[in-house]
Amino acid sequence: MDMVSMGLLAAMGALATVAGASEDIESDAGSQSNPNSQVQLAAQVGHPHRIYNKAISGEPPSNALYAAVAAVTASVLMSGFGMSAFFAIAIGAVVAAIFNGIYATTAYMGRNTSQARFNQYVYLDVLRTHTTTIMAHAYITVFCVVSISYIMTASWLPIQHPFPMPLVAFIWGLAIGAIGSSTGDIHYGAEREFQSYPFGAGLNAANSGDIVTKAEAGLRSSIDNAWFCAKFGGPITGMAFGLTVFLDNWRATIFDPATQGGLVVLTGIVIVILFNIYNRIMESRARKRYGPYPEYIGDIEA
Repeated sequence: MDMVSMGLLAAMGALATVAGASEDIESDAGSQSNPNSQVQLAAQVGHPHRIYNKAISGEPPSNALYAAVAAVTASVLMSGFGMSAFFAIAIGAVVAAIFNGIYATTAYMGRNTSQARFNQYVYLDVLRTHTTTIMAHAYITVFCVVSISYIMTASWLPIQHPFPMPLVAFIWGLAIGAIGSSTGDIHYGAEREFQSYPFGAGLNAANSGDIVTKAEAGLRSSIDNAWFCAKFGGPITGMAFGLTVFLDNWRATIFDPATQGGLVVLTGIVIVILFNIYNRIMESRARKRYGPYPEYIGDIEA
């Protein structure tokens, strides 16, 4: 282990933290992943809204697609045209952001026009303002993910991962999408969309789609959701992805995988076990301190 490797490891952790936060805000601005079904259902249960609705798939496959597209573009520019890595990755991220914008636009138009019978309209101002926001956050996410992949695979750097950069970017795209879906969107779907219900009390299936459509001033849009999630959901997603990237590469940095492969695997297992124990302790303490909600049990059962 040398100072260069530790410096690269720190840089990867920082890039992953930024990527996780921007990915969560991107999905919140576009209403993708876990809460997406509630937004899609809202108009059908009498709640037409101005929330952007773009999901054509879950976050893991979509982010894997964008990261892989950007990485392939960057690889072609570097190998075929001799372009520097920084500019190649930046151009690749632009291409991925354009792909994101195209898919977001067609998904929003298609979903809302298909619900015209439920008085759900296509709002051109929402399409104009939100699509650019989604593309901007997607650019940041993809740029960081591909930069991490480049650091891991570049021949002149010490890590030298055996997989090619597009494949590494694809894998990290899957990872960041899964983390954003499971970690960040809780604070969007549970706290933001269902503010009329007590947080932590659960959602009765009969209340599906009963989302809050009014904002602090006027009607709610996805920009309001993104503003809310930038306070906690985005940062905690960044922390989760940053720790994932940092700890996963840390164990392969302090031990040589070629000669100490067993220690690398054992360290990973120990980290997972410790995090599971810590999560269980945190969950138990939170339930004892903040739950259960006896005053709402009758309402929930009803």
